[in-house]
Amino acid sequence: MLHAFVRDAASTPSAGGPHRRDHVLDLPPDVARIVGGQAGAPVTVRIRRPDALPAVIRTWREEKAVQNAVRAVLPHTPRCLAEGPGFAVHSHVPGVPLPALCGNGKPVDAVLVESLTTLLARLTQVRASALPPLPSAWPANHTDSRAFLRTLARLADEQIRRPNWAVFGGLFTALGIPADALSALAERVPPMTRRPYSLLHTDLRRDNLIVPEPDGDASVVCVDWGPATYGDPLHDLATHLVRMRYPRHQEQEVTEAWARAMRHVRPAAVNGLAKDLDHYLAFERAQSVYPDVMRAARSLERSFTQESLEEATAEVHRAVLAAAEPLRLSRVPTPLEIEGALFRWLASRGLDDIGGRHRGAGAFDWKPDPRLPEHPDFPASAVRDALLAEGAAPAGRVVKGTAHLNSVVRVPGVEFPVVVRRRLRDVCRREPSFLSEHAVLRAIEDSGVEVAAPRVLALGTDFTGDAFAVHTYVGPWDVDLRPVHPVNGLRPHEADALVDQLCALTAVNHESVDPAAGQGGFHAWLTGQLVALVRDLPRDSMRLARSLGLPDHQRLGEILSRHTVTDRVPALLHGDLNPWNLVCRDDALGLTIIDWEMALVGDPLYDLVRHMHLTPNRQEIRERMVRRWERRLAPEYTRDWRRDWRVYRCVEIVRSAYIDLDRLVTGAALDAPNVRRAVDSYASTLVAATTALGLPVPPTTNPYTARARVRTADA
Repeated sequence: MLHAFVRDAASTPSAGGPHRRDHVLDLPPDVARIVGGQAGAPVTVRIRRPDALPAVIRTWREEKAVQNAVRAVLPHTPRCLAEGPGFAVHSHVPGVPLPALCGNGKPVDAVLVESLTTLLARLTQVRASALPPLPSAWPANHTDSRAFLRTLARLADEQIRRPNWAVFGGLFTALGIPADALSALAERVPPMTRRPYSLLHTDLRRDNLIVPEPDGDASVVCVDWGPATYGDPLHDLATHLVRMRYPRHQEQEVTEAWARAMRHVRPAAVNGLAKDLDHYLAFERAQSVYPDVMRAARSLERSFTQESLEEATAEVHRAVLAAAEPLRLSRVPTPLEIEGALFRWLASRGLDDIGGRHRGAGAFDWKPDPRLPEHPDFPASAVRDALLAEGAAPAGRVVKGTAHLNSVVRVPGVEFPVVVRRRLRDVCRREPSFLSEHAVLRAIEDSGVEVAAPRVLALGTDFTGDAFAVHTYVGPWDVDLRPVHPVNGLRPHEADALVDQLCALTAVNHESVDPAAGQGGFHAWLTGQLVALVRDLPRDSMRLARSLGLPDHQRLGEILSRHTVTDRVPALLHGDLNPWNLVCRDDALGLTIIDWEMALVGDPLYDLVRHMHLTPNRQEIRERMVRRWERRLAPEYTRDWRRDWRVYRCVEIVRSAYIDLDRLVTGAALDAPNVRRAVDSYASTLVAATTALGLPVPPTTNPYTARARVRTADA
């Protein structure tokens, strides 16, 4: 009978949020006898949405027990009359939902603010013994605020991120949010002031607040006690501030009202408020990015229009922007990047219609780039299938680099995996590209030389107008395995393989990618590019550079002009042979060289020197590579190399001194492993650069100390 009542309720008008539908109707006599309610009294039947996501932390499953404990302190709290799989019947709370009076972003009346903060304070009076038992993982010391916040971060990862990662992991990775973001946040929680634990609601948002009728005798009533927990009361204030979306000017008013209310009932709860509130606010903004992004994406499944796509994009951008600092994201994707990621995720879901187009037909129409003919191994239909699979790629097959988003996919009927490669927008990258990556890869393939590089299979723009490329994938297909990079230096056979491939590049027709190659001295051009790079650095970066003893662009040009090198026959160069652009393989070729976007035509010695600068090879490996390189190449490529080695070495050390310093100032690409390693060793780079330029070593080689001094001088 109860289940029939719930089924009937489901067909009536409803309100509610993203997790449930609330149906208000009178309680029939036969059901009233079962649930112990009053016949004819209004009740609220809450029915969980079948597509609801696990998007909140849950400490207890017994919401009824929590409500009973709360009613001893807040008697107007709704009473749970019955509950079952996916539904609950609650006593009805008369009044008006707060959003009907003032929506998100609008100020809340001061009287209501006092009522809300008083409600939060009174929760500290709920007896712990009246609540269900806490999970075994809960902190043993019920005043340890740091342990509580760390527990929250771990639970958010276990209950929110992980259950949804299979479906949404690729989308989060495309947005630049790594799988271990919450775990890393838990490890960074600093020491905090101790405060006594109490019952917390944790979801005191406008949708969960009922304002009584004008003639009622109750204060504001809070519903939905499912996410309630037991811990530091400051966490409840933080979630309330974030989820209520108060105007910025009202947040301090609410905080002060909360402190006043708490001092009356639990003064110790206010200890450390000014210092610790920011830690809880940071956590709330960090964990909220997961449900906010998922809800925005799922909303497009229910209704897809250009307007709904723009609304979802704005919501995701807001959530990622708020989470960027606490999660230490290196950059926030642009709205256009977010829109493209949402569109690709949505279209890959396999629904029948998207904006009036069948997804298998129109949604992945693409326009080929006329510069690249159709590849015989990868026809246009395969490109469309690759784009369809891109949005469904799991997180383990989505790699976000310093300048590209790469999604590894399988295409039906194609024997090998491919990677869909998209350039990130608005990336702060100081070193320019000079050649088209697709032209370089096609020239290598056409030459037939023994160079292990990806093949470019397609180039074009997709349905949204976003440019992409499709390459062959050179790593392991297993989703749990990542490509192996020689991050600690090359092994002997890998060193031999790399030298052999650099030598083979001299046989590639470089004039097909750079018809002007060989005109003018390469070294003079290279130093001119470095001087221009320094000239165009932001003002803050150059101020810090000068404080550390590095010259401005004019003085740098004068110093570098003292050096000359012998002109050698030009060849195609990779231009950025750092370890993460080398993929280890178990065959005679030893290594695959990837990421050719910085390729150029020039002196073959430069590629070898730059690799040595970027890779921590052992001395015996370095000597082995140099001997093999000199022996395998014709004299016109190696003439006077011993004299010129130090000149190119100086250029690369000086380049790193400026670029790595700029990354420290701007924060650009700091999550990339090659960048992280470079900036972590910046002090030694600075000493090497000033020495190479014949300048005195600065008094301090710590860029953070120098930056603090610059800021102090400005103040």
